[in-house]
Amino acid sequence: MSLADKLAETRAASAGRIPPERAAIMHRATDDLRKSGILDRIVPVGKPARAFELANHDGRRVSSVELLAGGPLVLSFFRGSW
Repeated sequence: MSLADKLAETRAASAGRIPPERAAIMHRATDDLRKSGILDRIVPVGKPARAFELANHDGRRVSSVELLAGGPLVLSFFRGSW
């Protein structure tokens, strides 16, 4: 299954379990982000990002250079307050 297929499947599953009023809030927030110009400041798909180092869930420093040495690297960012 391709990534696009997996994402479509995830969206469909979310649509069935997220109440419409909460989905509306999420869609408004996404629209607000788009209107903010944030998409003009992101790294485009396919363009290499700068090397970075961050702490993982255990507090251990993880280097993008080291991770890329083992193969492709996918980053996922989640916005929100937990």
